[in-house]
Amino acid sequence: MIIIPARLASTRFKEKILCDIGGEPMFVATAKNALKASDDVIVACDDKSVEQIAKKHGIKAVMTSKEHESGSDRINEACASLGLRDDEIVINIQADEPFFELENLSKFIDFARSSIKNGAFMASCFKGIDFKSASDPNIVKVVLDSSLNALYFSRSIIPYARDGRVNREYFGHIGIYAYSVATLRAFCAFNDRVLENIEKLEQLRALSAGQKIAMLKISTKSMGIDTKEDYEKAAKIYGFEARI
Repeated sequence: MIIIPARLASTRFKEKILCDIGGEPMFVATAKNALKASDDVIVACDDKSVEQIAKKHGIKAVMTSKEHESGSDRINEACASLGLRDDEIVINIQADEPFFELENLSKFIDFARSSIKNGAFMASCFKGIDFKSASDPNIVKVVLDSSLNALYFSRSIIPYARDGRVNREYFGHIGIYAYSVATLRAFCAFNDRVLENIEKLEQLRALSAGQKIAMLKISTKSMGIDTKEDYEKAAKIYGFEARI
C-alpha cells in the first residue's frame, strides 16, 4: 500500500500541496502517479478541504490529526484507522514528489520488500548529486556504510572535506520511505527526537534509536518541491505553467 501524507500547512511554501501541476493540485498529481504502480494509494490528510479535493479527483483519503510532527506519524494513524496487518509493507511517498518515475517506484517497492524481510527497519532512496546541489540546505544529503545503509542524513554538506572540496559524488536523499506497519508503529514510539528536531528530518529518529535504514541508489530526474523556487524550476523542466 502507498500512503501519501498531505499536511496542508507548510512553512517554506504556503499550502504547497495545492500548487498547480499541469492542472491538478500537487498532491493529486503525486497520488495519480503512484496509482500507476499500485491500486492501493491513499492520501492521509489533516484538512477537510484536502480530503474533499482528493475525493473529487477519485483519490482515496483518510483524515488524520493536525498535531503530527512528521509524515510517518501521520501514516501511522492512517494505518491504525485502516486496520492494516502488522506485516503489511507501507510505502510513504511525500506529497511534494509528483515526478517520481514509475520504473523507480516499482524498483523501490521490490527493494523494500526484500530489505525489510531481511531485517532492515526501514528503506529509502538516494541519488548522486553534484557539489552545488550538496551545498543547498533544501537538498537533504546522506552518507552510507559499505552495505548502503544510512549512517546520517543532513541539510549540511556531508561528508565535510577539511582539506578542500571532496573529489567524489555526493548523495542526495529522495523523499520516499518503506516500513512494515509494525516497524512504523515502533518508529512513532521512539522518544529520542533531538537530531530530528534540529535538522527537521524525521528519518534521524530511526538512526538515533540504532535502527537500520537500507538505501537504494537510483538514477532519477525527479525533484521534490520544497520552495517556490523549486516549483518554478520544475515548471520549466516538466513544461507546465507555474501559478503562484
